[in-house]
Amino acid sequence: MPLIKSISGFRGTIGGSPGDNLTPQDIVECTAAFGQWMLQKTGIPKVVMGRDGRISGEIVGALAINTLRSMGIDVVDLGLSTTPTVEIAVPIENAGGGIILTASHNPKEWNALKLLNHKGEFISAADGAEVLDLVAKKSVTYATVDKLGTYSTNDTYIQKHIDLILALPLVDTDAIRQKAFRIVVDAVNSTGALSIPPLLEALGCQCILLNGDINGHFAHNPEPLKEHLGQLSTEVRLQKAQLGIAVDPDVDRLVFMCEDGEVFGEEYTLVAVADYILSKRPGNTVSNLSSTRALRDVTQKHGGSYFAAAVGEVNVVEKMKAVNAVIGGEGNGGIIFPDLHYGRDALVGIALFLTHLAHSGRQISTLRKTYPEYHMAKTKIERSPDIELEKIFSALQAKYHREQIDTTDGLKIDFEEGWVHLRPSNTEPIIRIYSESNSQVIADNLAKKIIADVGDLGISRR
Repeated sequence: MPLIKSISGFRGTIGGSPGDNLTPQDIVECTAAFGQWMLQKTGIPKVVMGRDGRISGEIVGALAINTLRSMGIDVVDLGLSTTPTVEIAVPIENAGGGIILTASHNPKEWNALKLLNHKGEFISAADGAEVLDLVAKKSVTYATVDKLGTYSTNDTYIQKHIDLILALPLVDTDAIRQKAFRIVVDAVNSTGALSIPPLLEALGCQCILLNGDINGHFAHNPEPLKEHLGQLSTEVRLQKAQLGIAVDPDVDRLVFMCEDGEVFGEEYTLVAVADYILSKRPGNTVSNLSSTRALRDVTQKHGGSYFAAAVGEVNVVEKMKAVNAVIGGEGNGGIIFPDLHYGRDALVGIALFLTHLAHSGRQISTLRKTYPEYHMAKTKIERSPDIELEKIFSALQAKYHREQIDTTDGLKIDFEEGWVHLRPSNTEPIIRIYSESNSQVIADNLAKKIIADVGDLGISRR
């Protein structure tokens, strides 16, 4: 199984050999490089750390914490937490950076170190390259015994996070409380179980919690996709709930389930929240190149301009800042609301969506029908180490040179009937292939056509 060292952090499977997996040796080396970079960049010897509910989290955390302390860096440990909660805590704590121990949607054998700067935002590509250079050079200085870093714990930040959300002017707590929504939540046995129920309780909702044991034994594939949410669909109908909520293990992706047990659509989480925000505060929006065109349509309906960014939260955030976007995110259910912070945040997404739903006076399935209808196919193919992606992309670009081509991030081809986007994953050794059209059949066929083209170039399907 692989170890992936990238500008966005370090991710791999637990066990195995150093350099090939996320072993204790790799954890120490990668943490030390980040600590060294942070000290050089900010001069602030303080890191905020938090983790999701993974089985390996406590071990990975102990290694990372004591590596940082050995460098003279103080560690504030939030313990079991969420990615957006750690992001919020970093600037409040006046820390030089943050580390989140989570492999997001990856299965239980994976873990990762996600790296934050002093603003609580993911480090930039340039900063990530500097960290990777320090890993390669093993250029780290450790502290003497009299200058070791301190260690403290703080379990108050989830409540602080919730309080900040409730104080947002665009979160209408009274409207939500009047509706008294009955909601089923699938926390996938991770830290959504710590954070979502108290938020819903504060909003006057009844929360029925599924998979709430924070033990890292995920009840199903932890990526919140339709094919993994059968239990949630069943329970929403059995409990006669107004809606269901699913998140990934670190609570930065958000998916809704309609009252009839059908998914609202992960792509439409951002579309619906943006529709609400833009109705109150017209402006620009941003999503990544693999996200639905529906956000563009909704943005233009409200008189704003839509912009596309390369895939990756840091890229979306950079574009949002550049165009002064009022809302943005990614089509995987990631909501970025700058009024709170520049990070994907399922908790603020829940509060904003429930406000929108309450104001609409509609059932969630009826609200979904008010948005442009697009259909998407999402698939992937294996990426072996000897594959030369640029040659593949160049060959496809040449074949489809009459179509509209975008090479900002991998290769996106706009056909008359829809689009296809191919790009290497930042989190797995695969090539992701997304396609979209106003017909599911056409979207599926566009993806199949490109997979066949790639297959002709010598890559087998995963």
